[in-house]
Amino acid sequence: MVPVLSSTGLVLHNLGLAAGFGGSLFGKIALNPAVKVISSTEERGQVTNLAWNGFNIVNAVSVGTAALTWLFGRSKLSGREIDATTRGLVIAKDVLLGATVALGAANIASGAYLATQAPDARVPVETGNTPTVDTPENAAKAMKAIDVMSIINLACMAGVIGVTALLNMRAGASSKWSLVSRFLP
Repeated sequence: MVPVLSSTGLVLHNLGLAAGFGGSLFGKIALNPAVKVISSTEERGQVTNLAWNGFNIVNAVSVGTAALTWLFGRSKLSGREIDATTRGLVIAKDVLLGATVALGAANIASGAYLATQAPDARVPVETGNTPTVDTPENAAKAMKAIDVMSIINLACMAGVIGVTALLNMRAGASSKWSLVSRFLP
């Protein structure tokens, strides 16, 4: 018998991680450079700001769902169900997921701030987070911060996905976990 609530939680958790990572990766390596084909640097900024600030809602819900399902699942177990190696992986996932949530929130706030630095979010950019010589100083600083935070955030999300895979493999190989999971909702 498959625990329905636990299985649903795992699916939502993984979908949240996939949407957050995939959307952020797409924006970083595809959207940001693609705006270079727009001749006006102000229109590039407007398109980039509108796209990212539109995705931020999806990203917040996705990563928030991943974090909430993880926290809910963790709250239902004592920790005695796992060995020391698995406990280390759980703590690593806690740290990486916490960093992902914090960096995501910081990126959302920074993106919202950046969009206010010019009328209609038309902050001049070369590419997504690359300022031009005409970019206001505060906006250029925000872009640089967003650029660095987004790289670290992608690395953290990749880490969460990797650790999640390791935890799933360890759970599948654990006879103790197999017994405990039969009693989960």
